[in-house]
Amino acid sequence: MTYARFTVAYWCVFVAALLPMACSMIAKYGLLRVPPQQGGYDNSNPRAWLARQSDWRARANAAQANTFEALPFFFAAVIIAHLLQANQTQLDILALLFVVLRMAYVIMYVANLANARSGIWAAGLLVNIAILFSGYR
Repeated sequence: MTYARFTVAYWCVFVAALLPMACSMIAKYGLLRVPPQQGGYDNSNPRAWLARQSDWRARANAAQANTFEALPFFFAAVIIAHLLQANQTQLDILALLFVVLRMAYVIMYVANLANARSGIWAAGLLVNIAILFSGYR
């Protein structure tokens, strides 16, 4: 019997899928136990509550949206690279690099470092393109 194994790149897909939830938790940090009437998180109307936030909470919410937007390309790139039998070590390194860049992106977004954030976003896009074409022959 042959067993399929979860590659590092596939684990990176899993971690990347969790990043939007991490951004959401950052946006809500410290307000989950505060009643909505006192400015705490309103789970009965979360989108309206998030829309009213400002500063780092609003940026964390924006980072969440952008992280969701980045997922389909990353997921497809990793799957296509596997299907094309890309060099596994190279693919794993690129996928790890993408996840690290996305984590740095979130940090730069929340910290309001727009130029650094944009540079990291561009680097992540280039790494994602490299993942996509890593199996190209």
